[in-house]
Formats: sequence, C-alpha cells, structure tokens
Amino acid sequence: MNRLTNYREREERVLRLPLKAEYFDAIKSGEKKYEYRLCNDYWEKRLLGKGFDRMELTKGYPKRGDAERTLHRPWFGWVIEWVRHPHFGPVSVQVFAIRVN
Repeated sequence: MNRLTNYREREERVLRLPLKAEYFDAIKSGEKKYEYRLCNDYWEKRLLGKGFDRMELTKGYPKRGDAERTLHRPWFGWVIEWVRHPHFGPVSVQVFAIRVN
C-alpha cells in the first residue's frame, strides 16, 4: 500500500466567534481591526498554544450557510493588550486582541 493512500488530511482548525451586530458590521466595513476577548481561563484555554487556519466571524448565531451573517478571515493571530471599553466595564482590562482585518 502506498503511503500517500493511507494519508489523511489534517482537519482545518477554525476559530468561530459570534459577534454583536455593531461589531460584526464594523469588521465587515473594515473599520474595526481587532476583536477583544477577556484574558480569563476560558479564553486562555481556547487560544494559548493553539494554531488556527482561519476564523469564522458570525453576526449572532446564524443558520448554517447564511453568507450575509458570516465572514471568513485568515488567522492573523492575537496580542495581549490593556483596553478600557464600556463592554468590559469602567476600568482597564487585559484582553486578547484578535486581529480580524
């Protein structure tokens, strides 16, 4: 048996991020460059040491195949930043800044 016939392609790793409409629309227009997620246990487990092939950004939780409410982006990675934003409360918080544009 040929080694190539036994080879299975690696499954593509996709980071799926559901977004509020205002953030989805800002990313779609190119206005928003980063999507922020808190540096907490949940997001550390999802992001640290993981490699992704691409991202799927959705406006809420659309039905499968709803192209109007889904954006596909290559994986650009993330950096840790401190931000102050009404979504996170009145104080600065540490976040994963995920590059989306």
